[in-house]
Parts: sequence; structure tokens; C-alpha cells
Amino acid sequence: MQQNPAPQKTALVTGCSGFIGYHLCARLLAAGWRVVGVDSLSDYYDVALKQRRQDMLAAHSAFLVVNAPIETPDLLMDLFKTHHPTAVFHLAAQAGVRHSIEAPRSYLTSNINGTFELLEAARAHPPQHILLASTSSVYGANTMMPYREIDAADHQVSFYAASKKAVEMMAHSYAHLYHLPITAFRFFTVYGPWGRPDMAPMKFAKAILAGMPIDVYNHGDMQRDFTYIDDLIEAIMRLIPAAPQRPSAGAAPDAGDSLSPVAPFRVVNIGNARPVALLDFIAAMEQALGAAAQRNLLPMQAGDVAATWADTQLLQKLTGYAPSTDIHAGLAAFAAWYRGYRPNL
Repeated sequence: MQQNPAPQKTALVTGCSGFIGYHLCARLLAAGWRVVGVDSLSDYYDVALKQRRQDMLAAHSAFLVVNAPIETPDLLMDLFKTHHPTAVFHLAAQAGVRHSIEAPRSYLTSNINGTFELLEAARAHPPQHILLASTSSVYGANTMMPYREIDAADHQVSFYAASKKAVEMMAHSYAHLYHLPITAFRFFTVYGPWGRPDMAPMKFAKAILAGMPIDVYNHGDMQRDFTYIDDLIEAIMRLIPAAPQRPSAGAAPDAGDSLSPVAPFRVVNIGNARPVALLDFIAAMEQALGAAAQRNLLPMQAGDVAATWADTQLLQKLTGYAPSTDIHAGLAAFAAWYRGYRPNL
């Protein structure tokens, strides 16, 4: 007897036209998912870049997109009700540490209000798993490294980071009250093809190839745990079936596990677990581009931190996977993409 094929799984992805959202949607589509994307196409950076990402996704018959802000009342509620997503990937947010100093209200609107609308929709139409993007910036003033998910993260130094920590806490309350399985992943400095123009790789590449100086903050005395985009997406895909379960009464989570004692909620770091000095990153960029950088050495910027470093033992325990792309290989791939993309700006 011929068996009926398994029903197609549906993913709802907010921020689908962003850097990470685009790559995640492309991976989900390749894996046979139906994808419902939402994006406001905000003008925080080049809308044409977002539109080009979206157009590539729209070429796939299993992709549906709605262009509107996620905080629009009833927008997400209607999408949940209509499409009944199996998994929800909440990536939409106003990003950028430095921009949050200049325009904090946009972070309140998108990050806080938008997440509230998503959680309300999920409460009414529960998916099997909500995967919610946070950031390594929530570790803020912590100085003990590598950062572990079970460490306290109570002293954010930018409003962007504060808004993301608030999002984590909002999600935890909904997980507890309404039994929603939620994983919040903390990204560490993601880079790669189709990246954001406001981040160091594209800013540096643009300046270096134009013979212009690059701004190097804290006089170069900084470290970042750079995570290549393909590694990040692989980690997210592997986390889909690892939905957290509410622990039994009185049960304590395993050592090193950030699972909440009262809710099906967990925080997971996604990073390369190998911090790279900023000056070494610049040298690798020079090598990838085949051009030298002029350095404009500046003091530390407000809201920034000197270093980030992810402990990824929990990710490995949950998924058996550890990001591993070397900075030289990652920047070579980025540079190859950028050289082809730049003439079409």
C-alpha cells in the first residue's frame, strides 16, 4: 500500500529579508519547508539589499512574504491563524548597538512591541517550537569569559542589549504561563555573504577597496567571537527538534544547561568559541581583498564592549554540532561575494 507523504512543515520567519533571515529561509526552503516570511523592509540600511535578498527567496514557490512591521496589530495573529506554523523563527528586530544610542525609540517599537505581538499570536495558536534571536550583547559588563548561558546577564551597556534581554524575559514568562517551548539563541558577531552594510566586514571592505581609512575603535584592542553565517544557520536548523521541555517538579537542570526550572525555555549561545583580535581580523580582511587598510585609531565607543567569547558546550550537547569556520576561510568567501555584489550597488 502506498503511504501518504508527510505533510509539509510550515515555518514562520520574521525578519525574512535581513541578513540572517535570508540565509535561514533559503536553508528551510532547500530542506522542503514551506516558509511564510514577514519583513518591514525598514530603511535602517539599504532597502535595495533587503529587496534583492527577498527577490531571491520569492523565486521559490514555497515562499510567501508579507511586507509590514511585526508590531502591526493583528498582523501576526492573522498569519498564525491562517498558516499554523510548525516552527517560528523570530529574527525581526531593530539591530545595532551604536544606532540604539541615537534612536532608542525604534528599539522599543520593533523589539519590545513586535515581540509582544508575536508571543500573543503564539499563545493563541501554539507552534511546536519558537526559536527567538537574542544577542551576545546581553552579557554586557560581564568580564568572566567565555560567556556561559548560565552566567548572570544583568548589566547591559546599550539600549539594544537591554531590549534584547527584555525580549528574553518576556518570552520566558509566556513559556511559563502558556507552555510555549521557546529557545532564545544568543548570536556572536555573525558575518558572511549578503551581510549588513553597518557591520565591520562590509564597512571595512568598502573603505579598503576605495583607498579610504577604516575606523578602528579602542585603538584595535578588541576581540570578537566571529561566527560565519553558514555555521549559524546549521546550528539553528539543528536546534529545531531540540524544543525545551518543562522540567518535572523539583528536578534540577543538568550542569551547564540554561533550561528554566519553571518553563520550557532555554538560552543557547551560537558562536565560534574562538575570539579573534580585531587587528588580526583586519589582517585577514586585507589578505582576502588583496589590499592594505589605512587605520584610523579611535577610542572605545559608548555602549561597546572590549571582547566577546562564546562557550558553546550547551549547543554541542543539544545538537552534536560546533561552529568551526576559520576567519580566513569565512572572509575569503565574504570577499568573493562582495567583489561580485559591489559593482551592482
